Amino acid sequence: MMKFKVLLAALALLIAPMTTAVMADDKPLVKTFYDFLSNPTSAEHAEAMKSATAVNWESIGDYSGKVKTRDAFVGQIGGFGKLIPDMNWAVEEMIQAGDRVVVRGRATGTPAGPMFGVDGKGKSFDIMSIDIHTIEGGKIVRTYHVEDWAGALRQLSAK
Repeated sequence: MMKFKVLLAALALLIAPMTTAVMADDKPLVKTFYDFLSNPTSAEHAEAMKSATAVNWESIGDYSGKVKTRDAFVGQIGGFGKLIPDMNWAVEEMIQAGDRVVVRGRATGTPAGPMFGVDGKGKSFDIMSIDIHTIEGGKIVRTYHVEDWAGALRQLSAK
């Protein structure tokens, strides 16, 4: 009987951290990230995004080994906000599994000038993005992301 109690206690200690991670709802935290993407020139939204991410947050968009820091990302997105004043980044679907939140997003906007060398002359784009956010200690610590910028350029350069 004593072995059973010890086994039961050990099992409870093993399972408790897993159930806590699964039960945490980090979706509102991640939503803050997209609120900033849709309001990239807003100091208030930039600060909220910084509060939602760890100081050493990493933005990883390819396999080059280059990682964008939080401050560099905030600066880049602020520049996008000036180029694309009507930028909107809608969350189409958000799925959480443990410490990961996966988002299928939709970015739309109309550049006010040339974007990546393409002058859309007032045309808009509508693209998909897929992001995987890792949450630790109530903060986003890493974001892997893929956006269809090639699709945006095709839309902007179409006749």
